[in-house]
Amino acid sequence: MTKNLTTINQFIDKSLGEWKSIRSSHTLAFQEFENSTSKIYIKHINSKNKKVIEIFKNYQYSTKLESIAISIKWQAISDWDDDDLSEGDETVLIFLPKDENSGIVLRNKGYTESFISSSNYFVDEQNNLHIKTFYKSTVSEEKISFLSAHVRSRFSTIRNLGNNSVIQTSHTSEIRNLASLKD
Repeated sequence: MTKNLTTINQFIDKSLGEWKSIRSSHTLAFQEFENSTSKIYIKHINSKNKKVIEIFKNYQYSTKLESIAISIKWQAISDWDDDDLSEGDETVLIFLPKDENSGIVLRNKGYTESFISSSNYFVDEQNNLHIKTFYKSTVSEEKISFLSAHVRSRFSTIRNLGNNSVIQTSHTSEIRNLASLKD
């Protein structure tokens, strides 16, 4: 480990706020791509929040464990939609650190397959957050990097669990809304 390694607490704190997201997803099996823009809102939530308690209950974990809970809400517009309707959703993530730089993430619903899922995470020597999630038929890997204090980059890959083939890749650029910091 290096001295200046970012802790998960620091990484999450740097991620709080409102972000504009520009995403390109490539579905390799169908040779299709989708571009979307989103507004993303990331905030801490209290460990006594009913959504947090429900997630702990679903996983049969004690609410007394050291944890960091965040809510991620988004409103997205995709170029696949003919009528420019926006879609929104929210997910709750609970980080359970094993140490300052790694642990597991509990969530109320998956990123790839829509059911509760847990992930392994770690922050690497370049201060990138890696999240790996195993689902019933796929595995999702994400790498989130800060390119500057107010610009993040996310790369994700979804693979078929049976044969390890790549199903989808995506790249997202996220730019912080600086006006949201002036509260």
